[in-house]
Formats: sequence, structure tokens, C-alpha cells
Amino acid sequence: MNNIILCGFMGSGKTTVGTELAKIMGRKFVDTDELIEKEQGVSIKAIFAARGEDYFRDLEYECCKRVADMKNCVVSTGGGALTFQRNVDSLKKGGKIVFLDASFGVICDRIGNSKTRPLFQNIDEAKRLYDERRSKYAAAADYIIDGDMSARKTALEIAQIFK
Repeated sequence: MNNIILCGFMGSGKTTVGTELAKIMGRKFVDTDELIEKEQGVSIKAIFAARGEDYFRDLEYECCKRVADMKNCVVSTGGGALTFQRNVDSLKKGGKIVFLDASFGVICDRIGNSKTRPLFQNIDEAKRLYDERRSKYAAAADYIIDGDMSARKTALEIAQIFK
């Protein structure tokens, strides 16, 4: 069975919805950021600091290729993963991509003033990045779902598509 791959901006609910969706559908939940952190033994923030974004993006690409070979999973991707066509191409080999299209206001409410989200330390820069990435997510997606709903409702809607 093909994977269900969730994409969207940080705070769009990929992990929360993905976990719920995996329970509903009896699938394994996989988070690409968690896989990379586990393999590297350090946080993504530490990878960025020590080795830079290009190095991280190469790790992410290798992770996407491995995930595409998995079966029957719900996959949560990093916020920037599907802004790179090579990752989109890899992941589409193993499943369908669902864009959780949450509004910027809802995302801000969910994230709050989180210190663990470096890109949200400057709200204007976060909004610029959101606007830039949104069209890339939509272009990559096989399905677009309203990400402003509760995690449970969003997961149930996605489950209906794939039942």
C-alpha cells in the first residue's frame, strides 16, 4: 500500500495529524526530521549550526529516498522538504502527497512565541517564507486539505480519501 505523505508549513499540523491518521488507518507513522535526528545523533538545529543548510538538505534528500521505499506509512515531512523538487520526485515514487493548507493566522496561534522555532523569531520573515513555500506545497500535492481544522477532523478527512 502506498504511503500518505504530509507536507505543509511549520505549525500546519503534520506531526499531530500524521500521528492521528496513522492510528485511524492502522499504519506506521514516520517523521523525516525525527529519522534524520536519530541517524545523526543530534538535532536539526545542531546540524544546521555545525554543517550548514546544504549538508542538511542532502541528508533530507537521502531520507526522502529511503522513506519512498517504505510501505503503508503516514509520513510527516520537514517544512522545507517539499520545496525541493528532488524530494518531491523521490517521495511521489512511494505514495501520494497531501498538503495541509493552514492559514498563517492559525499557524501563528499554534506556534505562539516558541523559542524552538527559529524561523518564527521574526514574524515578517516567517510570513514571507510562508508565502514563498505555499505555492510549492500546492504544486507538489496530490491533495490539498484545509489545515485550519482540528487534527482529528483533518485526519478523518484524509482517511476518507484513502479508504
